[in-house]
Amino acid sequence: MATLSVNVDHVATVRQARLDTEPDPVTAALKAELAGADGITVHLREDRRHIQDRDLSVIRKTIKSSLNLEMAATEEMYKIALDIKPELVTVVPEKREELTTEGGLDVKSNLKSIKSLVGGLKAAAIPVNLFIDAVPDVIKECHRVGASGVELHTGRYAEAKTENEKRAELKRIADCAVLAKRLHLKVHAGHGLDYRNIGPVRDIREIEEFAIGFSIIARSIYVGIEDAVREMKRLIG
Repeated sequence: MATLSVNVDHVATVRQARLDTEPDPVTAALKAELAGADGITVHLREDRRHIQDRDLSVIRKTIKSSLNLEMAATEEMYKIALDIKPELVTVVPEKREELTTEGGLDVKSNLKSIKSLVGGLKAAAIPVNLFIDAVPDVIKECHRVGASGVELHTGRYAEAKTENEKRAELKRIADCAVLAKRLHLKVHAGHGLDYRNIGPVRDIREIEEFAIGFSIIARSIYVGIEDAVREMKRLIG
């Protein structure tokens, strides 16, 4: 059965809208964990638009489950990861003008720098996943740079307008999950997954973990974060 890592970034998004102290992503992380989350994901962006350094530090010290730090492949983030020592680093592409991550990492164009970052983090006993589009050649590049695993970008599946488009995207994800597994890479998935579309992706047995944030945080406005997490856990399980 796949595990669930709950991304609490958008709790911080609400807080930063008023530059206030509430709602606190640390509290949200603890409540998600108590409701059954197998891990907590945070994306410390270069522009600090939601999660702040303090949030990351306190979450690291207080949660009992696994911490997945999403970050850009920069020297600043590399040093922070070495200091925080999360259970997992997921390297993601990052653009200042985007509302949310728009696609997978361009591994081929940044092969040397990504390989160096992956090697440095793994030398410090920090596994590294790369957030990528479901493309076979990119899976092979992830294997080439020594990544521990991949997180398959499910955004195109989530945004598909027709059943044919959805089936085609689902097949791409499934085929890449199989390939990654054959190359002994861990397989995670995330982006755009919600309570309505998780079912078909959940049935891809090679996927070991889902990183889900926005839909859980949105649902928690109506039912509370504990129930929102429990509902998603039931759907995954």
